[in-house]
Order: sequence, then C-alpha cells, then structure tokens
Amino acid sequence: MELFDQWGLTLVIFLPILGGLLLAAIPRSQEETIKRLGLLVTAGTFLLSLGLLVGFDFGSASEFQYEVNAPWITAINANYHVGIDGISLPLLILSTFITLLCVVYSWNHWEEPRNPKSFLILMLILETGMNGTFAALDLVLFFIFFEIVLLPMYFMIGIWGDKTVRKIPGFARETETRLYAAIKFFLFTLFGSAFMLLGFLALYFRSGVSQARTFDIPELIGIASNTPELFAGQFGWLVFGAMFLGFAVKVPMWPLHTWLPDAHTAAPTVGSVLLAAIMLKLGSYGFIRIALPVLPEAARDWAPAIAILAVIGIIYGSLACLAQTDMKRLIAFSSVGHMGFVMLGIASLTDIGINAAIIGMVAHGLITGLLFFLAGSMSHRYHTREMGRLGGNMKLMPILGGILAFTAFASLGLPGLAGFWGEFMSLLGAYNPASGLSLTVFRTAMVLGAIGTVLTAGYMLWMLQKVNLGEPKAEWNDHHFNDVDRFELAAWVPIIILIVIVGLYPRIVFGASTDAVIELVGNAFGSSPTAALGGG
Repeated sequence: MELFDQWGLTLVIFLPILGGLLLAAIPRSQEETIKRLGLLVTAGTFLLSLGLLVGFDFGSASEFQYEVNAPWITAINANYHVGIDGISLPLLILSTFITLLCVVYSWNHWEEPRNPKSFLILMLILETGMNGTFAALDLVLFFIFFEIVLLPMYFMIGIWGDKTVRKIPGFARETETRLYAAIKFFLFTLFGSAFMLLGFLALYFRSGVSQARTFDIPELIGIASNTPELFAGQFGWLVFGAMFLGFAVKVPMWPLHTWLPDAHTAAPTVGSVLLAAIMLKLGSYGFIRIALPVLPEAARDWAPAIAILAVIGIIYGSLACLAQTDMKRLIAFSSVGHMGFVMLGIASLTDIGINAAIIGMVAHGLITGLLFFLAGSMSHRYHTREMGRLGGNMKLMPILGGILAFTAFASLGLPGLAGFWGEFMSLLGAYNPASGLSLTVFRTAMVLGAIGTVLTAGYMLWMLQKVNLGEPKAEWNDHHFNDVDRFELAAWVPIIILIVIVGLYPRIVFGASTDAVIELVGNAFGSSPTAALGGG
C-alpha cells in the first residue's frame, strides 16, 4: 500500500504510454489482440485512478497527496514533481473514465482509414498527456504534458478526420476539411503555448530574487504568499497576460475560439469526444492551478476582462448554435458557451465561482462528450450531419433519439442533471465577486449569462425539433437503421448514470474540491468563504 501511495499516481500517468509502446510491437494484422490490449491498458488506468480516489484523504483535500518530488533536470532546478488535491482529483478521474469509454465505443466503430493500432497508440499518448497535466506540480513538467496532447490530436484530425474537399478562404485551391482543421488547431495552440512558456520562464527568473530559481508550483505559490510584491505590478500583469493567451486558446475563450468548431467538425468521433470532454479542461485548469494562486494581484486586474470575454462567449456561442445546420458544429459552438460559464466562475475569484468552474468542467466533459458520441453514431448511420435531413429520428431509432433528448436536456442546464450546477453557481459567483472587483461589471455579466441560459435552452430544443421530431425524410424510406448497439450502450450508459448522480448529488465533486478551493481563495485573495458569499 505504501508503494502504491508513492508511485500509484505515476503509474496512472505513464501506464497508457507504456501500453502504447507495447501496441507498437504487435503486428497490425493482429487486430483483436491490439483492441484487447488497448482496453486492458485503459481499464487498468481507470481502476488505478479509482484506487487513488479510494485512498484519497478528503479531510486533507486542500493538500497534495500521492506526491512524488524527485530531481529531474538539476541544471535548471526542474523536478519530477506530481501530486493531486481536491481540485485535480475529479478531473483526473474524468480523464481516465472518458478514455476507457472511448476505447469501448471504438471497438466496433473505427473510422477510415481503418487502423486500430495507430489510433489506439495516439489515444494512449493523449491520455498520458491529459493525466500528467492534471497531476504536474512543476512548470516544466506541466508544459511538457500540456504540449504532449497536441501531436496525437493533430494526427487524429489530419488522418481520420472529415475528408470533404471544399474551398476555404485564404487557400489557393480546394482543401480537405481535415487538413485545414488540423493545421489550424496546431497553429492556434502552438501560438498560445509559446506565450505561456515565456510566462513560465519569467516566473522562474523572478523567483531567483528571493531564493534559488524554481519551476516548482507550490514553491511559487509560497513566494506569492510570503513576498507578494515580487510577482506584483507590471511584471505580474504581463506574465498573467502571457499565461492567459496560452490557457485561453485551450479553453477556448472568445475570440481565440475559432479553431474549435473546425477541429470538432473535422475530427473523428472519438477525437471530438476527447477534445471536448478532457482537452478543453486543460486551459481552465491551468488558470486555477497556476495563474490565480501564483499571480493573485494580476488576477484581480484581469478578472473583469475575463468576465466580459466569458459572457461574450456565452452569448456568441449560443447565437452561433442557432445559425448552424451541421449537428457536430452546433455541439462544438455550444462548448464555447459552456466553457464561458466555467471562465465566468473563475473570474469571480470566489470559492463559489471556482467550485462552479470545477463541477462545470466535469459536467461539460460528461454531457458534451456524450453529445459527440451521439452525433458520431448518427453520422455513421445517416452518412450526413445536416440536421435538415435528420428529422424523425425518434421513429427510426427511438433509443438513440431518447438518449439524445436526455443529453440535450442535461446540456441546457435542467435542474437535477449535472449541467445545472456549473451554470447556476457561476452566476451566483458573478453576483457577489471577490472584494475589490466591480459589482457593476460582474452583475451585468451575471444578467447576460442568465440570458445565455435561455438561449442555450433555445438552441438545444431547436436541435431536438430538427433531428428527433417530425416524420423521417423520404430519402430514408428504403433504409434500415439499426438502433443503438451493445458497444454504444456500454460506452454511454455509465455517462448517463454519472450525469444523473452529479445532478442529484453534487457533493460527489464538491466533497473533493471545496476545501482546496477555499484554501486557494483564502491564500490568494484573502477571502474567507463567508466573505466570498457576501461579495464585494
């Protein structure tokens, strides 16, 4: 048990990539063996993460547990430092859970060109990057894991994505959708990461004023707490801005979101699920783990701007959804709005708002991940994502249509389902932001955010009306559609159950996150929970 406490987290991080190396040694012709090994590795990783959950001390959720801090690159004082607290634990479990379900779903749903070996290897590399990001406590380690996810997703989109050829503005000739989307995804995220790295380097050199230079995140938080003037002023403002660009692109926040609809529309089904459910959380997690506690004064300065951009994203994403004809593109734009609520909660700098962001990230991962699963399965059957051609789905495939209706209601924030808590609590956080923040700005943001919830209900119900209701189009009269198969049910039912559980019993997330969030807010912004509730 002591050995697991010390190395269990490391195993959760690196078991997937070790599994990928084993897959690389198996001949491509042995497809069944490849699939079983992929399932075994992701199931083992998920079970190990549940072991971390069982052994986690929720009474000390504000402290890092399963911590390993070993010398790594001694020349620059960068260490292999990993650990999880109540903020990172729910996201780590979400990552291992969704990746396992992606392998289950893929069992009988491979995209062309059919190559389970290469696809599973990329998926496992991606999982290591995602798990490592949620566990990293060193800026160099965080940056490496943060960037590892870039290449697997680039190849997933570029090789297995939408092969439609179309004229794209700025391109001299017609281009495949997948190629354009993959390049755009790569360049946007690389652009943001370059600025983020500059911010990390600035913190490293600045930390040397009071002690040995360090990339260690807890040490940097300690410096910010003990000598706040060191990371304050123009230095802090500029470094926060640099990190903002890196994290905001990944979220993505308006107006840095434009890569997302293209990437989602072009990506294969599993790629879209992993991108929406996990990868979008890396940016918002970076704000909570690094930007807020290390640069609290700059966070106060930037908070109103983040809140304004967040509500623009909420309204813009909702209106863009109402203009879509492609089902996947509508779901992609919905992520801009939902992640806007996450960032609004973070911008409030309160325990309520940041808790809202965490449960909002978990809920979005479950709900939007399931929506992309459903959109992919419908596309496989109809060979189109045009909602105008998908009417009457409830009559052709009633089980799939019923699950789609349930998930749409969860996405619009129906009370009793997981999507409600993140939206509701982020609006509460905006109503009473941390002391010193403008009540006018944040309460206006709250009102606009509330309007966004109405628009969200509007586009989700409109999508259901277009896709599920009415009579099937005449073009499907001679087609026989198989309803949900056992692999789809095996992947989707656990998500449905969790959406209900989180909706009815949000303590399953708050029980881990609340103490850690309260300590973060108290140390960084000097607000007790009562003060945060009372507002400024």
